[in-house]
Amino acid sequence: MGKVVMYSSVSVDGFVADENDQPGPLFDWLLTGDVPLDEGGVLKVSQTSYDYTRPYWDQIGATVVGRHVFDLTDGWDGKPPGAVEHVVVVTHRPAPEGWDPDAPFHFVDGVEAAVAKAQALAGERIVEVAAGDVGGQVLAAGLVDEVRMDVVPVVLGSGKRYFGAVDAQHLLEDPDEVVQGNRVLHLRYQVRR
Repeated sequence: MGKVVMYSSVSVDGFVADENDQPGPLFDWLLTGDVPLDEGGVLKVSQTSYDYTRPYWDQIGATVVGRHVFDLTDGWDGKPPGAVEHVVVVTHRPAPEGWDPDAPFHFVDGVEAAVAKAQALAGERIVEVAAGDVGGQVLAAGLVDEVRMDVVPVVLGSGKRYFGAVDAQHLLEDPDEVVQGNRVLHLRYQVRR
């Protein structure tokens, strides 16, 4: 099985969105360079950010998100973001009415079942878990192997926390990587077992 990685862009004070679920400038770093990060050329980053981010994105086999994120994005119109092959949605509700059953989205009750489903779908590739409430639940369940953060130089003051409502201490190893890009600091930590 591939490793489980919790990931998101995050403010210096630890938020992935404001109180209204808006990311504000958290994704601006994806538009500050001259190297296309995606096939459409919409996202352009510095060469340093490209060299760090693109290989990681290419290893992702499945992404785990919560129903809240799924609903906010309208399910990405049935097309997983970033060309990820599968999205596993943690939810107590069924797929939305009229949802295309052939879309590569899987609706699963509970984080343990969602990670297991994502690992089965991803095989040896990475299972990415979106930071926030679901990511914090996966971390608390002891299922996260690695934490990746794209730290953006902004203080949001309040909002949706990177680790959600985690209320216990979880130790990480020293950073494996610290990479400075344009308007972003990429960090990678292994979770201490």
